[in-house]
Amino acid sequence: MAQVDIEGTRFEYHENGSGEPVVFVHGSASDHRTWRFQRDVFAEQFRTITYSRRYHWPNEPIHDGVDYAMAEHVDDLQKVIRSLDATPAHLVGHSYGAFLCLLLAMRAPDLVRTLILAEPPVITLFVSNTPKPLELLKLLVTRPRTAAAIIKFGATGVAPASKAFQKGDMEAGVRAFGDAVFGSGGYDRLPEPRKEQVQDNLSNVKAELLGSGFVPLDGEQVQRVQVPTLLVTGEHSIGLFHRLMDRLGELLPHAERIEIPGASHMMHEDNASEYNAAVFSFISRHSQAV
Repeated sequence: MAQVDIEGTRFEYHENGSGEPVVFVHGSASDHRTWRFQRDVFAEQFRTITYSRRYHWPNEPIHDGVDYAMAEHVDDLQKVIRSLDATPAHLVGHSYGAFLCLLLAMRAPDLVRTLILAEPPVITLFVSNTPKPLELLKLLVTRPRTAAAIIKFGATGVAPASKAFQKGDMEAGVRAFGDAVFGSGGYDRLPEPRKEQVQDNLSNVKAELLGSGFVPLDGEQVQRVQVPTLLVTGEHSIGLFHRLMDRLGELLPHAERIEIPGASHMMHEDNASEYNAAVFSFISRHSQAV
């Protein structure tokens, strides 16, 4: 492992291979270890960089009262890419990390060669972080399946998880959040390496849920993203992620879509071989060397 210091904040990262840079950006309750099945495979042809985002293991943890701000994580991604001279990069993001990659492509398209977005939680394309009844009512009329999925996710996942975290019950909070993301009983089905990552990043899950939330998204801004984009879903992912990806597919002008068989939200771990093949093929097709 190596470290890069950016304005006093240390980021642990792993780099291997040579060629065009591919930067992997992990999601919630996770860190650079989630890409253990991708590092060596992509390093055969590309300069592969994985890093742990701000506050994530083994970086300095978040302190009580500090906002887990999405805008700050986008700033970090931009600075990591520039500091490591990894521009333009193929950005491979998962979940929260995929949301960050999309935001960076909207802000600084010159830094991005391609986007690979695996189920970013772009709920703010439809409603605010704390949806108002009128927002949900309008959405129920225009996109009833999306509205129902958002309501279910909030009622069965975000709300009980937030309440548990506010009471200091970390285990109940992460279990409720995990079951919402992966489906009923999803947390218990996670393999031990994944649970270890969750436990090492529990404070981030709490801070994310109780913080300032997701950046608001405007559909017209998303439509202006011109880089080639691969949208990745898991066959068994919850309906909400499929609905969100449907909308991104409508908006992004140069988007392709792939579904990973036998996989849920953690598709790059659930079925690494199929995921790697799809993403590797996409990046190779859009490599400058082709």
